[in-house]
Order: sequence, then structure tokens, then C-alpha cells
Amino acid sequence: MTQFFPLWVRARLGFASGALLLLLAPMDLLAAERVEPVTAVASKGFQISTAQGSGVVPFLISLDWSKPQPKISRAVIIFHGKGRGVEGYYRTLMEAADDAGSAGRETAFIAPQFLDEEDISAHHLAAEILRWHGTAWEAGEAAVAPFPVSTFEIVDALLSRLGDRGVFPNLKNVVLAGHSGGGQLVQRYAVVGREAGTLSKAGVHVRFVIANPSSYLYFSDERPTANGGFAPFKNEACRDFNRWKYGTIGAPEYVKINADNSWAVMEAAYAQRDVIYLLGTADTDPREKDLDISCSAEAQGAMRFARGQAYYSYLRGRNHGTWNQHLWFAPGVAHSSHKMFTSGCGVRAVFDTGSCPDH
Repeated sequence: MTQFFPLWVRARLGFASGALLLLLAPMDLLAAERVEPVTAVASKGFQISTAQGSGVVPFLISLDWSKPQPKISRAVIIFHGKGRGVEGYYRTLMEAADDAGSAGRETAFIAPQFLDEEDISAHHLAAEILRWHGTAWEAGEAAVAPFPVSTFEIVDALLSRLGDRGVFPNLKNVVLAGHSGGGQLVQRYAVVGREAGTLSKAGVHVRFVIANPSSYLYFSDERPTANGGFAPFKNEACRDFNRWKYGTIGAPEYVKINADNSWAVMEAAYAQRDVIYLLGTADTDPREKDLDISCSAEAQGAMRFARGQAYYSYLRGRNHGTWNQHLWFAPGVAHSSHKMFTSGCGVRAVFDTGSCPDH
């Protein structure tokens, strides 16, 4: 396999410019509980360091953020799904930006890639490249190597970089958007993430676009009922339904619960955040290949379109104060990140151009 990471790892770059390098590898399919290596690995690297260690996250970025970017007023971070195909998500953003006109031309685009253990060995990547086991990255779990950093900490670091006024003096809006597995990451981060609040206090508006995730973080043991209501979920065969990532029990180390930052406080803050649930009206297959069909996920509904509507109703019913969240539909769209983000409502969610009705 072609080896390319040592060049920028040796340089210890937190940013770079250039194109994706496509590597020859099997397609990203699940077989016999083994995750096949990703087809392409991003050629840029974002360095993250904490007291526990340091590592590099492959990513794509549309500009050189080692120098000032005064023309940039908006930044979009897009999070890939279960297949980790970062290039396709990045191209989708570019297409949506074309539809957005001038708003797209004033935008910085970032797409991090959370690799699996299988990707490292298959592509002979450097030891410093961060990797996760399976889909643990979706829930903010810690990397398995080279050190245990949460994906939430990586999102924090990306947002902190965008908050550097020396580089982005005119940044006004940041959008975190994710589809499917990436939507799961964005939804949990919108609840527990730290740096988004810091950006907001600095005058940068932060939006979370959550598209077609398999599941959501519930704040209680209530789940949807057949009659459209909610009731405490009771199923002896599904005792973990309220554990993280489906509920609040057993949250990752990143999530600090104390008197000043309880789940009640975080839920109230989440309800006030600019959150858009973007659902494809045709994402209704209860056996779609990447749908979470665990009992914990099925407790939230039979398929993604139903689960998203139920969660919005659940959260709205629990929060009667300030409410800044929206439920938008992409008519006729099934489980496709490309069709979701290039739909009229998708472009509106990311770039604030056009219109989209609330539901």
C-alpha cells in the first residue's frame, strides 16, 4: 500500500493543503463482524494534544488555516457516517455550496475522519493516527490508540481553532452537520460538548444539523408508545435501553456530571440551542443495512423517520421555555447523505439560503 502519512506527521502539521489521496482497498462493508478498511484516507492531518498524549486525525479542509482568512464568515464541519467515507461527504458539501451562491463562497469546509483499527493496518498508517473500535466514535467514546481521546475532545479542538480571531477575524457562523452515524455524534455533542458554548460567548453562532441518525440521547426512561405518547419503557430483555449512547447512564469520561452541570442543566441548554433535525421522509426501511436494530434503538421507533419525529416530540414536550430547535423534512429522500444535504432544506440548514417549512 502507498504510505503517505509520515510526510506530514514528521512535519507535525495541524493543517495542510492538497487533495485526497485515494488508496486501493476493499469497499467499506461489514462482514462477519469485521469492518473492512476504508477506501480512502484523508491526506491532511489535524494534531490534537492533551495531558494524556497526542495523536493525529485525518481530515479535509478547503483552505490554509495557517494564515488569516478574513473573507470567511461561515465554517461548516461535516461528520461522515458509519462507512467513514469522508471524501463523499466533502464533495456533497461542495455541491451544496454551489447551490447556496455567495454564502457558499464565504465558507470554510472541514471534514474529519474517525478511522477504525482495520484502517490503520490495511493502509500501513503511522502509529500517531487516531483510531477507534467499530462505531464507538459516534458516541464520543475514547480512541483505542495512540491515546484515549474522546471524539468530543476532537470536536472541541476543531472549534477552538475556528475561534482563533487571528485566523478567522470575521467568522460569524459555525455549522456542525452529520448524517447517520455522524448525525449521532452531532446530536450527543450538542448536548454535552464544551467548546460550542465558548464560541457562542465570543459572538459566533453555532448550529447543529442532525440528519437521519439511527438513535438519539434520551434524558429519561420514557420512550414512544404505540398511541403516539410516551411512557416509561419496561422490557426485561432490554435492560440497557437507557445506557449511553441511548440514555444518560454510563456516559463517557468526557461528560462531567456535577451540581453545576447536571443532566437537567444540559437538557435545558440543549433545548435552547439552534438544532435542526433534518429527516428524509423516505428513510422508512426498518431493515436498512446500516440501521441500528438493537433493542435499545428499536425502543425509540421502528425506523429513522419515525425515531426522529418521536424524539422531537419528546423533547419539545419536556421543555416549555426557550425553544430554538426545528424539525425539517427532505421530501422523498431515503438514507442518502448526498440527497439530504443537497435538498432545499439541506442547503437552507447549512447555509441559511432558501426556505424550509417547520413540521
